[in-house]
Amino acid sequence: MQGVQHIGQPEVDFRDQPPRDVAIARVAEAQHTVISLTQLNALGLGKAAVSKRAAAGRLRRIYQGVYAVGHARLTLRGHWIAAVLAYGQAARLSHRSAAALWNLRADNRPKTDVSLPSRSARSRPGIDVHRSTTLTARDCTTVDGIPCTTVARTLLDLAEVVPRRQVERAVEQAEFLRLFDLRAIEDVLTRNPGARGAGRLRRALTRLHPQGPRTRLELERRFLRLCRLARLSIPLVNEWVQLDGAGFLGDFVWRRERLIVETDGGETHLTRHAFEGDRRRDQLLAVEGWQTLRFTWRQVTAEPERVATTIRAVLAQRSVTPTLP
Repeated sequence: MQGVQHIGQPEVDFRDQPPRDVAIARVAEAQHTVISLTQLNALGLGKAAVSKRAAAGRLRRIYQGVYAVGHARLTLRGHWIAAVLAYGQAARLSHRSAAALWNLRADNRPKTDVSLPSRSARSRPGIDVHRSTTLTARDCTTVDGIPCTTVARTLLDLAEVVPRRQVERAVEQAEFLRLFDLRAIEDVLTRNPGARGAGRLRRALTRLHPQGPRTRLELERRFLRLCRLARLSIPLVNEWVQLDGAGFLGDFVWRRERLIVETDGGETHLTRHAFEGDRRRDQLLAVEGWQTLRFTWRQVTAEPERVATTIRAVLAQRSVTPTLP
């Protein structure tokens, strides 16, 4: 469909082609051991060649036009991409299945959610198809080789099919994983005002963020006020911590105790790449004797006593525990 990026087909140079089974294995390896009939055709296999390999057990049919290579057992990701491939190049993993792929919530159902930019499509055994005329390239991405909806679109779609409290938990998990992007969510809601999940997602956002988007400066002020009211020693703000060959900017730094507190207001574009970068930074700091604590806006504003108690306990532990020189 227009606006949705299609899954690219493998480019094969038949003048210098490896044995076809090797080429098949290479494509399938990138797709959790699954391959589509369209991709097999692109590799030069006709109907008779596919049937021959299926009869020999080298291809095992999962859905019409979708095969597992060499075996019938698939991982969960294998089942997900098989369901997507069953509906063609414009299909995307969505709703509960996409939320599970993004690690926003578990999904133990035997069915896979797939969305199509179409007015009509039939579900198949093991697949719940969701038809959408508003699904565009802005709503689509790829995670671990699986074409899927973005986090923002996933949250909107999820709100159609699960209770509000589960939507709130998914939003909280997105914040924890630093995948939460308020601007992207507002964009999705603006483009889909009549979506069944729009109202539920807005109510979840209002409950979790009753005051709307926050600036980093405002969050800093609130955190420092929390420290003063709790009679904690006042940290350095936006302080560079220099290690061998690397420097890190900490939101709030207690140098003597080697403690860094990071706060997240949810106002920036937070990606999986940023999430992994933060964890890598925490690991490098830990090697040098630093500890990092992370708190969200909601925790700082709604649970200040718990935040203060946690920081006080860690400061006390680290003030008496020898640290690296």
